[in-house]
Amino acid sequence: MPAPSSGVVPVETAHDDMIHDAQLDYYGKRLATCSSDRTVKVFDIVNGSPSKSASQTLKGHTGPVWQVAWAHPKFGNMLASCSYDGKVFIWKEQTQGTSSGEWTKIEEHTLHTASVNSISWAPHELGAILACASSDGKISVLTLKDDGQWSPDIFNAHAIGCNAVSWAPATHPGSLLLPQQPGTHQPSAFKRLVSAGCDNLVKIWCFREEKQSWVEEEKLEGHTDWVRDVAWAPNIGLPRSYIATASQDKTVLIWTKDSPTSPWVKAALDPSASTTPNPAGKFPDVVWRVSWSLAGNILAVSCGDGKVTLWKENLQGIWECVSDLAS
Repeated sequence: MPAPSSGVVPVETAHDDMIHDAQLDYYGKRLATCSSDRTVKVFDIVNGSPSKSASQTLKGHTGPVWQVAWAHPKFGNMLASCSYDGKVFIWKEQTQGTSSGEWTKIEEHTLHTASVNSISWAPHELGAILACASSDGKISVLTLKDDGQWSPDIFNAHAIGCNAVSWAPATHPGSLLLPQQPGTHQPSAFKRLVSAGCDNLVKIWCFREEKQSWVEEEKLEGHTDWVRDVAWAPNIGLPRSYIATASQDKTVLIWTKDSPTSPWVKAALDPSASTTPNPAGKFPDVVWRVSWSLAGNILAVSCGDGKVTLWKENLQGIWECVSDLAS
């Protein structure tokens, strides 16, 4: 079927219930989806559209599957899924030559005592590391060791529950502008992540090598209801860092840090110019997801009214809506 003129390609997944997440792999050649029907489906992308003949269904979860996440291809074809059943599965494709192989479950993470709501792979420079956020208020971090075993770290993060987690880029802010001196070493990559909770807070965590533990580094206060999603923007080495947060309070906040020693400064996206008569800074409905472009300069915002809007910062530092996509 030719794609509609708008460039939007509808996908028939054959899921039996609501779809909660859809993720393309690193090369855009595979699409993974997950649903309340307790399954994950993987499709090959052929000529820009998912091929139903080359799809596989991954079963094992006993509750709705909330999110899927692809690992970097340097670790093979590896996919993680998290569910209301409190489990995180890591799946790997056993390839045979050039043809698609069978997906098998290589790890089952069962340390959480409530729904696991969000998963995020660390930057590949850090290794195969997966962060998981759960309604039990804890974050767990799974690390693939040299012996092929997965080692878990788990720590308390948000009192009532944790909704989302996102990794900081492995690139040090400002490293692009600091010329490499002969004989000096590039600073080693650090492990840092940000979490969003039901306590209306956003927290930044850093792994302290000397203590071998995760430590709360900063607490960002600004939302007045549950924080549903958080996304740390990619960084190519420029000094400024960005974090976007989406909330039940119908707002999206952009947190900006101009240099490693600067404080985080927040600014609310203002959709009122394009979606009147909403109050300034408020979206028409709950904001569920935020996602950055690969370059980190465009933010996609998914709202409960079925619309996705794209936002970009102008030269004056004001965030403007540059596109409006209705489902």
